[in-house]
Amino acid sequence: MANAWKRDKPTILPSPKFLFLLFLFIFSTFLLSFTNPTFFAINTQLSFNVISPFDCINSPQAHPVVASVVEGLRYPFMYSLSDFGILPDKPHKNIVRILKGKPFRKPDISITVQEVLEKAKNEGRDGFFVDVGANVGMASFAAAAMGFRIVAFEPVFENLQKICEGIYFNRVADLVTVFEAAASDRLGNITIHKLVGRLDNSAVSATGAKMAFKSNEEVAFQVRTVPLDEVIPESEHVLLLKIDVQGWEYHVLKGASKLLSRKGSQAPYLIYEEDERLLQASNSSAKEIRDFLQSVGYHECTQHGTDAHCTKKN
Repeated sequence: MANAWKRDKPTILPSPKFLFLLFLFIFSTFLLSFTNPTFFAINTQLSFNVISPFDCINSPQAHPVVASVVEGLRYPFMYSLSDFGILPDKPHKNIVRILKGKPFRKPDISITVQEVLEKAKNEGRDGFFVDVGANVGMASFAAAAMGFRIVAFEPVFENLQKICEGIYFNRVADLVTVFEAAASDRLGNITIHKLVGRLDNSAVSATGAKMAFKSNEEVAFQVRTVPLDEVIPESEHVLLLKIDVQGWEYHVLKGASKLLSRKGSQAPYLIYEEDERLLQASNSSAKEIRDFLQSVGYHECTQHGTDAHCTKKN
């Protein structure tokens, strides 16, 4: 028989010392991955010269972790909460759903992202999803669940921790690259304002940060700024660009002039928040944004609540 043991050769067994070292390596690897959920969150697909990706491996993680699968999506994923509300008087609705054994309510942006990328997928197009103002990754993981590559920007450290957890939960380290930075129209630094207990409402403008939650205490911190044109390689196709930065959208768009000036289908499908109150708090306006977009060839824009969707004709 071809697979029979050859009795004329002695069986060589590994030494006890080798087995002990092998066991020690496997156990330590398991222990590290268990205590640090982002141990395997390494992305080696892209090379960036201007800014280095956020290091999930060496970042301290928040505790406890509250995460669950999102309900009702065609391509489901998990995400981790950043906002626990005021416990225990007003617990976050999704914490209540966990206690009831229910999945998290699906975020609207996740549905929209998957619908846009589903169309691109059916047309046989491949490329990146660029998520500016990623928060805890609800839009990014919606795209990663479909197999798309993501470049995400998020300036709030607590939200970056949640993104790292989501990378581990969804096993998408090879798809998601995240930067601790605010996309803008120039390299440098800027002051970001955030509200204590509301990590989903940070803004460059202090007025914009407090607009919906006037009673919360505000804190300010410095963060690096970087134009998208300095980060996104010209050789890479961007299918979808989503921007949700509480009134700083105009500056993000200006910093992506080259990307947005690409011809026809080579230009990304654009989704950005167009809230006039937030824009005015950052000394901008919806008209200023629309005029700029027309100058780079985006003549087809439609309103969807406080979001604008813009495309170019092929």
